[in-house]
Amino acid sequence: MNILRRSFAAGALLLGLAAGQAMAQQMPPLPQSIRDQGVLRAGVRCDQPPYGFRGPDGGFAGVEVEMARQMAAWAFGSADKIELQCVTAANRIPQLNARRVDLLIATLGVTPDRARVIDFSNAYRWGGSDMLVKRDSPIRTLDDVRNRTVIMLSGTTQAAWFDANMPGLNSLRLNTASDALQSLIQGRGDAYAHDAATLIVIAARDPNLRMVGEPFAVSDAAVGVRKNEPEWMAWINAALDRMKREGLYTAWLEKWVPAEIRAPYTAAFMEPRPNAR
Repeated sequence: MNILRRSFAAGALLLGLAAGQAMAQQMPPLPQSIRDQGVLRAGVRCDQPPYGFRGPDGGFAGVEVEMARQMAAWAFGSADKIELQCVTAANRIPQLNARRVDLLIATLGVTPDRARVIDFSNAYRWGGSDMLVKRDSPIRTLDDVRNRTVIMLSGTTQAAWFDANMPGLNSLRLNTASDALQSLIQGRGDAYAHDAATLIVIAARDPNLRMVGEPFAVSDAAVGVRKNEPEWMAWINAALDRMKREGLYTAWLEKWVPAEIRAPYTAAFMEPRPNAR
């Protein structure tokens, strides 16, 4: 009986190894330029929990950081074969096109303006926008901010949406989410517009703040790559498909998002993009 059990276990292990090898063989070849580096250079956010942020130990943390490390593992056999670089909404595309990073996994929404200067992978999630206000604020809808000051980050989909839909709006444009939040708390603006996923985390931590609850500027999030790198793009798209097929997004969300606020994040990765203003 023990011999049978050992034989069965050995057979299962061989099948698992074969399945893993078959999966790896389905990945397109890694471009020679990336292979020669021996390391993956990824631009990620450092102020956008749960996607990219600094953990309690000061290290890189978050779902998109996990994605980057997984790509390194598939490309070079180790998740440590990666150089992570903090990028902001304003400097991420310049950093990519200056060849300081090989790709952006940095809460990057797909927009026509951006598509003119970089290429996008297949979408791996969608992201909606919302506004954060103080608990006693009279702001209840988007239209309530027309004669008020809205804080937002430069170079974001929120900034583009307000430019297109509320031209002339009084806005305070900053470079980091931490600066924007501090400005709201200090009363330098009446509302802070950003990705709803980021604002959910902030509102859950601070009972003096609340979300307005009217979604807008819903867009797909994708990996950013320099123009005209088809082999690299094919590899990235295959990696994203594999992440979803192997259920890795679910595991990363469970790791980085508290259960009480996890539902909207899971929807963004697993459900079709909703209609919104």
